[in-house]
Amino acid sequence: MPAPTSSRTLWKGAISFGLVHIPVTLHSATAENRMKFNLLNKSTMTRVGNQQVDKASGEAMPREEVVKGFEVEKDQFVVLTPDEIKAALPKSTQTISIESFVERGQIPAVFFHKPYYVSPGGKGGQKPFALLRETLERTGKVGIARVVISTKQHLAALVPQGRGLVLNLLRWSDEVRDVAGLAWPGEDVTVSAAELKMAEQLVEAMAGDWQPDLFHDEFREKLMELVEQKQREGGLRQVAPLPGEDVAASAEVIDLTELLRRSLKGNAEAAPAARKSAARRETAANDEAAPLRKAAARKSTTTARATVKPAASRRKSG
Repeated sequence: MPAPTSSRTLWKGAISFGLVHIPVTLHSATAENRMKFNLLNKSTMTRVGNQQVDKASGEAMPREEVVKGFEVEKDQFVVLTPDEIKAALPKSTQTISIESFVERGQIPAVFFHKPYYVSPGGKGGQKPFALLRETLERTGKVGIARVVISTKQHLAALVPQGRGLVLNLLRWSDEVRDVAGLAWPGEDVTVSAAELKMAEQLVEAMAGDWQPDLFHDEFREKLMELVEQKQREGGLRQVAPLPGEDVAASAEVIDLTELLRRSLKGNAEAAPAARKSAARRETAANDEAAPLRKAAARKSTTTARATVKPAASRRKSG
């Protein structure tokens, strides 16, 4: 099952080639679904963070004391200031500038790096966008362009796909490693006609349409099953808050509709029992209070008599 469509615009500009100018927007074409683990202290369950530490002293370095250096020789660095680095940044023109058109099959797979969906930028870009896509589709070519995204210049290939276009960022030539020295088969390694025929028959027997939903990240699925199993078995542990932080709420998530349904059902079932229980408590309270009331009445009578007798004695003596 593919990841949900992202309608968030990551970049807004135009495709330019010759005198043609097509307003477009870029949208992420991929989603990262790999398992992401947090580092925790085993005994205290507090988070463990990453620090910039001086490797000689072992002490954490304040950010303002850290500079950027480029190693030109072993242990020999040239330090560049933030202003010097900023001055070298490419100027953003918000343009995908196509510089040439090449056959799609001429670009080795190792050059393709990261894809973006390209969408027309408003009604004015619909027709020229469709014209470019159809032209690329008919000619079997892709547009090789330069584009600046997030202050970084990229080489890119503009490729037709379905009713739209994909801008696939490419690696620069010096980022692709040479294959010299790899143990690839040489010209002296040959295969027989019979072996080739059997291999082709096997390929045909296993051939089919491209169905990406048939393939899954089994490692991630097994880890998620293990996480869910441990959660069901009470293996959920609360991360300890940092000093000054509030204690996080419970990680348990309950569906609100189900919670309301259970609450209403519980109230309906508990009402008769609650009335009976209240009646029993009232009766028991009356039964328990009866001896106390009798004792209080006796005490009141005794007190009253004790109060009256001295008065009567005083009248007699008078």
